[in-house]
Formats: sequence, structure tokens, C-alpha cells
Amino acid sequence: MPTKKAPLYKIVFRNIFRRIENIIFSLKEKISERQFLYFSAVVVAISCSLAVILLKNFAHSVFVFANYVNTYLKLPYINSLLPIIGILLTVFVVKHLLDGSIEKGSSKILYAVAKKGGIVPKKQMYAQIVTSSLTVGLGGSAGLESPIVITGAAFGSNFSQRYHLSQKDRILLLACGVAAGIGAAFNAPIAGVLFAIEVVLADVTISAFIPIMISAATGALVSTVVLNEDVLLSFKQQQVFDYHNIPYYILLGILAGLVSVFHARNFRRVEHYFQKKKSKIYNKALFGASILALMIFFFPTLFGEGYESIKTLSTKNPGALLENTLLDNHKSNEWILLIFVGVTMLLKSFATGLTLGSGGNGGNFAPSLFVGSYLGFFVAKFFDLTGINNHLPVANFTIVGMAGILSGLFHAPLTAIFLIGEITGGYNLMVPLMIVSSISFAVSKRFEKHSMDVKPLADKGDVFTSDKDKNILLKIDVLKLIQTNYQTLSVENSLEKVVEIFASTSQKVIPIVDEKRNLLGVIEFQHVKSFIFNPYRVKFTTIKEILTQPEVILQFDDGMEKIMKSFDKTNHEVLPLVKDGKYFGCLSKLDILENYRTNFKEMVIE
Repeated sequence: MPTKKAPLYKIVFRNIFRRIENIIFSLKEKISERQFLYFSAVVVAISCSLAVILLKNFAHSVFVFANYVNTYLKLPYINSLLPIIGILLTVFVVKHLLDGSIEKGSSKILYAVAKKGGIVPKKQMYAQIVTSSLTVGLGGSAGLESPIVITGAAFGSNFSQRYHLSQKDRILLLACGVAAGIGAAFNAPIAGVLFAIEVVLADVTISAFIPIMISAATGALVSTVVLNEDVLLSFKQQQVFDYHNIPYYILLGILAGLVSVFHARNFRRVEHYFQKKKSKIYNKALFGASILALMIFFFPTLFGEGYESIKTLSTKNPGALLENTLLDNHKSNEWILLIFVGVTMLLKSFATGLTLGSGGNGGNFAPSLFVGSYLGFFVAKFFDLTGINNHLPVANFTIVGMAGILSGLFHAPLTAIFLIGEITGGYNLMVPLMIVSSISFAVSKRFEKHSMDVKPLADKGDVFTSDKDKNILLKIDVLKLIQTNYQTLSVENSLEKVVEIFASTSQKVIPIVDEKRNLLGVIEFQHVKSFIFNPYRVKFTTIKEILTQPEVILQFDDGMEKIMKSFDKTNHEVLPLVKDGKYFGCLSKLDILENYRTNFKEMVIE
């Protein structure tokens, strides 16, 4: 039966892709390993930046559209309806186009680094872009930065896998993708570098800084050239720091730490509620999205990322937040504005939990900045309205508050300090940023040992520990140890071919595959050695008769700990491994133990 010819555009795209690949492979052979790593950092950064541009423009366009409908077409319910549509569409895409699952949250990157040698599934290069644009772009109360970070990590990981880089370089390129994502999303390259080092990489050498800096700078440059400034979070108005206000900044730091704990715990409660809720996914999505829609109806600033409302708070007319709300007629009343801001700040954790728990995709990076800005505004405005101190710079407190919550939630004070420093266009607020971020971090750490990203992994025991043996095992590069040159057979081959392979090679296992590389089973030397050299038995026995199903089939993205448990469970020396459902190679327990011994010797020498 003739095969169906691929469409012309697919053939053209495939040919272009192959030519680019050939050029890159050729370049890899001609330049040094270090130079190729720098080149890779630029390629990964540009790829990630394009994803950022796509996401940011889509989210901003929907926000502008919703405001236009509200203001000019007088349809105030559109803000509430769009998130329901977005979350339902996200659930549909995940179920029907993404095999029913998607990894949410930047904790998955930490898991990939700690457990999988930096291997991130290929579908994460597009899955996060599609789902988060639907969820957040259509008004889900979450952020785009976490999906951006995962997308960047996926670009870095899969690029390194494609061009056969080592595990060390793979993890480094993963971090480069993360740095480029943050750098592009905020036009903040220094914050991108610090986030990759503080949050993603457990340990860093000086040589690792250069590729990460190259990626962060490239991401920020592409973002600056292509993205409109209105799309980015940036501030022009700020007042000079006055050291007399230090006691108030200290108070803001303490409150930021407490609010960080409040936000993290309530977000987890809502998310866990939906995880335990036993109902059909569409019913769950509709239930959660409907509650979110109701919250957005009363508090419209919960719509989407919330960056526009952050900018509004830092201006001279923050009362504009109450426009198109039920309190529109009271926007000149500063006490009502203050109460509105305080309640919205406390509700954000529930809104984000509803968005992600009900089936949407996004992250907590943008919500942390949202809550921080609202907290800073609330503190400064409260002292102003009560007459305790009516000289506090409200805009400064709004800006500095963002660093406090970001530091408290993610336990990344350096990232918080320099991110806010960069998006404000200067470092005039460096002292209050340092005060608020460090105090918030200390307070949050007192109540929550692990950051918001690390906590889910810590609860499952999936983070690096003081167990050095376990850590050495986790650092083994699985990709390097997979034997892809094992000879395979099909069920149509004769048993003479089996004898030939066992006699002429050191293979103890022969994988049996079909024409599409599906693994049908294996032939193990131990099982057939009793008759395999008997000419009569060999002549009249087929491969189907001696074919056995392996007790365990390893997956390409399995972590080393899981792999070793599989070897211990089966007591086999060699196990087959599949990638995307197709046979990929075999893994030997002896090779793993030898690699472990080498790593252990290196650690002792250090």
C-alpha cells in the first residue's frame, strides 16, 4: 500500500531543519568544546526569548482587549468569562494534545537537575507556551514566568541532548535557558543570572558564570529590541531613599515574610484540595474557574498577571484601580482604596491556587510581585492616612514590597534585590531593597524551611541531602552510559543470528524490535545458553519461542535512583531502555557502579 506523501510545507521545514542541524554539527567539530558551549548558550537564549515574546504579547493583547470591552462596549462581565474559557481550553489541550499530563511549576526543573541529570521532556519546549498563554493570557490569576523558565530549561536540555553534550554541560545549558527566560521577561539580565544560580544550580564554578551571563544578556537584548516597553514590567517614577524611613522598611520586611508564608500555605491548601477532589477534569475545571470568575468580578485586578495594576499603584493616581469595579463611584476615597488593596492582596493566593488547581497552567512569580506591590502600598498608605507618617514615599514602598515577597516565597534574596533594581532603571533603592529582602527571607525561613519551589520536592525526599552516597549516585550521567550500539534483531530472524551475536560480541542481551523500533522483548544469554549451541535446536527453534518480556523496561527520563532500584528488584546485569515509547539502548549495572567508583574517587581527592 503506497505511503501518504507529507505536505510540501512539512518537507520544506524538515529540509531546512536538517541543514541547520548539519551546520551546527559541523561547527561543533571545528571549534573547541568551550567555544561550542558559548555558541549553544546564545542559540538557547534566542529560542527562549522568542517564546517570551510570544507569551508576553499574547497576554498583553488580551488584557488590552478586555479593558477595551469594559470601557467602550460596556460589557463588564467579560473579565470574569475569559478565565473560564482559558482554563477549560487549557484542560482540553492537556487532555487531547499533551497525553493528559503536563508538569507545572519550576520545581520540575529542580527535580530534573537533582534526579534526572538535567533531562527535561521534549514536549516542554512547546507545552508550556501553549497552555500558559491560554490560561494567563485569558485572565487566569497566575504568572507566565514559571512556564517561561521551564520552556527555557527544556530548550537548553534538549539542545544539549541533541548535540551529545555531557551531563555537566546539559545542566549548565538548562540553567542558561532559565537565565535567558528571566532576563527576557523583565529585561533584567543580572536577575536572570542570579535566579539561575540561586534557585536552579546547587553548586556553581566560576567557569559556569560566563555561559549563563551570555544567555541572560542575549535574552534581555532580544526582549529589548522586539518587545514593546508597555508589555514589560518597568517603573519610571520613584523618589530618593530617605534613611529616616528605615524603621518602616524593617516593618515592611517583617510583614513581607509573614505574608509570604500566608501566600505559600494557602496556595498549597487550595491546590491540594483540587488534587484530592474526585471528579471529572472538566467538572473540576469549571468548578474552580467559576469561583475564580466570581472573585475577578468583585476584584478585577486579580485578572491575569496583574502587572498593569502594579504600575497603576506606583503612579500618582492609584485610585484608577477602582475603575470598572463595583466601587467605581468611590475611587476618590482613599480608605476604600486601601481596604480594596488589602483584601485583594490576601485573596491573590486563593485566586492563583484556583487557577492552577482547577487545571490551568502558570506560576507564582508574577503573583509574588503582585502581592508585594500591594503590601508595600498598603503599609505606606496606612501610615499616611492615619497621620502617623504622611511623608512616606508610597511608590518606593510599592516597588520595594515586590522584592520582599519574592525573596520570602522563593528564598532568593539576591534575585529579588537585583530584579527590582533593574526594572526600576537604577539602584537608588538598593539599601531598602536589601533591608526588606533579607528580613523577609529570614522571617519566611523561620516558618518554612524550604522555598515554595523546593517544598513539594522536600516532602517527597527529592532534593539533595546530606547523604553523600546518594548525591554521588544522583550526579551520574545516565545518558553517557546508555549503550546504543547493541545489535538488535526482529522476530523474522533465524536463531543462527542469535548464536552469531552471542559468539562474536560481549552482549548478554539481544533486544528484539519491530520495524518501528517498538521493543517486543529480549533474548538473554543466561536463559538460552543450555541449548543455543545445539545445532538441531537452533535450526528448528524460532525467536518467538525464546523471546521473553523483561521484568522492567527503563525509561529515558528515569532518575538514577529509580534505575538502581530496578536493577536491585530484577537482579539483572543489563536492562533495555526506551525513549518516547521506542527502543533506545541498554544500560549495564556494571557500568553504573564503575562510574560511581570514579565519581567517589574524585570527591575524595577534592
